Amino acid sequence: MPGFIKSPDDQTGISGGVASFVCQAVGEPKPRITWMKKGKKVSSQRFEVIEFDDGSGSVLRIQPLRTHRDEAIYECTATNSAGEINTSAKLTVLEGIPHTYSMPEN
Repeated sequence: MPGFIKSPDDQTGISGGVASFVCQAVGEPKPRITWMKKGKKVSSQRFEVIEFDDGSGSVLRIQPLRTHRDEAIYECTATNSAGEINTSAKLTVLEGIPHTYSMPEN
């Protein structure tokens, strides 16, 4: 069975900003990492999956963040012929501070 050596952490990002999740696994044979969002493989112009050079893991990078669209649980799956394991992390996307924001009066 594969095993995770690095699981993604929950992230909080700001609308228009960037979020990155890291997932790394080991196993024999070497597991393949896939990223899922709500049960579907991630695919979007704003989603970039950066593979590690040694193939042991990848980074899921989301930019620019969209408040409602990207707020979700992201799953990292490591698969090899011996089996499959999952881990997940939550992305929270906050609205940027609106320009009308003013400091409270003392």
